[in-house]
Order: sequence, then structure tokens, then C-alpha cells
Amino acid sequence: MNFKKIALFLFITISYSTYAQKDGFWDKERATTKEIIVSARDRIVLKTEDLPVGTTEIVYRITLLDENQKMANSLVSLLKSIPDPTGVSQGSAGAVFLMSKISGDDTCTYALFTSSENAKKYIDDGKTDKACYAQADPLSKDAKRLSLDKSSCLTQNTTTIWFGFHSKNWLLNQKVVLEVVPWVDTKLNRGWNQENKNEIISLCKTSTMAQKMANSDDFCVCILEKIMKQYRYTEFQKLLAIEKTKVYKDFGNSCYKDVDISKNVYNDLRVQASALIKSQKYNEAIQKLNTIINDGKASALDYSSIGYCYILTKQYGKAIKFLKEGEKLDDTELLVKLNLAHVYLISDDYSEAKAIYRKYQTQNVTDSLSWKEKTKQDFTIFEKAGLPSKDFDKILKLYN
Repeated sequence: MNFKKIALFLFITISYSTYAQKDGFWDKERATTKEIIVSARDRIVLKTEDLPVGTTEIVYRITLLDENQKMANSLVSLLKSIPDPTGVSQGSAGAVFLMSKISGDDTCTYALFTSSENAKKYIDDGKTDKACYAQADPLSKDAKRLSLDKSSCLTQNTTTIWFGFHSKNWLLNQKVVLEVVPWVDTKLNRGWNQENKNEIISLCKTSTMAQKMANSDDFCVCILEKIMKQYRYTEFQKLLAIEKTKVYKDFGNSCYKDVDISKNVYNDLRVQASALIKSQKYNEAIQKLNTIINDGKASALDYSSIGYCYILTKQYGKAIKFLKEGEKLDDTELLVKLNLAHVYLISDDYSEAKAIYRKYQTQNVTDSLSWKEKTKQDFTIFEKAGLPSKDFDKILKLYN
């Protein structure tokens, strides 16, 4: 029984550790390992190798050696057994593990700088007021982890760190070994930081497709995700302007066809068209509705709306054409039927109009609006728009 409990505990612990690991890697190819002789009481500066794009943490180790001493284990080899940077800081054991097993009797102080100017100034005057970190107490070895979100020495724009050392041996030279290993976040390694992402989103917002939408956020995020998956940021920046345009167009078409995004796009167009109709901007509403129809996403109500707009702009032939298309989609949609009756009436086909008005006069065109009431409302709008109204009273009397 006890054995089963222990096994279960170990399984849970291992599983938790596995899922808690960060998605990245220790970049041994761009690790810094430098060994230098420092003269007595002298100050020197060592520059790290260029930190790779996506560096979010670094672990460094400083070891002072006597003249003939050699390092027993490199920092890179020690880090192989640690799955992610959090393992470095798990209590004092992590720090001891990273420490060199050997060191000399010499000691030094050191400081970290994020610019060559401040590092050079340190060599001249020994001041650490411009340092992002300073170790004032002399020591023979040290090891630390610096994190992007916890240290001013490491930011998204940091590409190099300068380590300044001040020898505390007043008589003899001493050997300093500096080892720095970066942890690279797999996603950030592609170069897509917040600033770069916003650049793509801003460009997307100005595109023709995006401007069709009341809210283009989902559409632009879709394009961004496809670009990020296909290209590193540096690769995308190297594309010619005409190539970038094609990328936007291709990914835009793909995102535009996405079911959820497409649904929102066409709903936005319907809302915009409805507002334009209320403002009596019928030609602009027709453009919005035509976009829906030409993309093959129209409902019977869309055909009803565009037919209504064509009536009010006195384009009766087009009104009949689109309303007939609406009938084919849904022969039970009474707003289509009513607008057909209107266009027949206004274009002097009284008998055809009368048959439709009479057939549906007892029904509702929506759940709360009757056919008769909608007819009266439309006739009022038509009269104000100057449409032929000689037969309006005949139809209203027909209802009575």
C-alpha cells in the first residue's frame, strides 16, 4: 500500500514538472566562455557573445582560478540536466550546483553593464553607478540567473552584456573565467515581440478588407498568426513591398473565409447597411449589400433590403431582379414579397401588385409588425421620396 502511494506521488511530481517546463532551450552555440588574466589591482571588461533573438533568461558563472587550475565542468554541461531556467533557482541547491567545484585564493568585485560606453567608463574610474548590477563584496566565485522580467540587465532589446572585473590581488595576476549561457524562448526566437506584432496589426487595419468591417480585430489577428507561423520577423522584413502585399492578400483571403470571422464581417456589413438606409443613404447601402451578395453570403433579407434601396433610388428593374433572387432563397420571407408588391405598384403593374398585397394582408412581416402596418410605413417613406403614389390609397382601401 505504501509503495503504491509513493509511486503515485512520484508520478504526479514528475508530471507536474514536465508540464511546468518552459518552451525553450539553452543555446550552447551562442554561450560565452572567456578566460582572461587580470593584472594586480587592474580593471578589465569582458563582452558576451551576441545574445540570440528571444533570450528571456541568462545564467552566468564567474570563477577565479590559480595559474595552473582548469575548470572541471563547463556551465553548458551542467545546464543540460536542468530543463528550464526555473530549475536554476530552486533554493540554495541550484546555486551550489552551478558553482565551480574549484577556485583560487584570489578575489574580485564585478559589475554588469548594458552599454560599451558605461563599461569603458568603469575601466577609467571604477564607479558602478551606471551598472545594472554590481557585486561590491570581493569573492572567488559566483553564479546567478538573470530574467527578462526581473532584471534591468536583460530586456527585450538587450543584445550584449559587458562584465567588468576589478582584481583585489594587490601583488599578483589572477585568472578570471566567465561563462554565460542564454535561455531562448522558442516563440520569441522567431523575432515577433510586441512591437513587431503591433506593426503588422496596424498595417492590416488600413487594408481594404479590414475597412469593410466594423471590428477587424479578429481578422487582423488571424493574418498576424499566419505570418508569424510562416516567417521569422527578419525574414518577413526582407521581403519586397510587392511580396508583402501578396502575403497580406493571400492570408487575408484565407482569414476572410474563416467561418467565425466571415460571419462577423457580413453581420457588420448588414448593420452598416441598415444604418445607411435609416439615414436615407441608399446608394451607399447598396454597395454594402452588394458585397455580401457578390461573396455568396446573402440571405433572403439581404435581397429584400437591396430591393428596397433600388425602389427608393428608382431602379425598378434591378429591384425586381434582386427580389426575385430573394424569393428563390426563401419563398416564405414576407418582406421580400412586400417589396415585390411595392415595385410592381410603383412601376404601373397594379394588378400584379394587388394580388400580392391581398394575399398576405392578414399576416405579419416580423414577429411584431403586421403586413398592413409595414405597408403604411413604406408608403409614407415613398411619398416623401417623391415616388409615384397615385395607387397608394387604393391599396390601403383594399385592406379595409
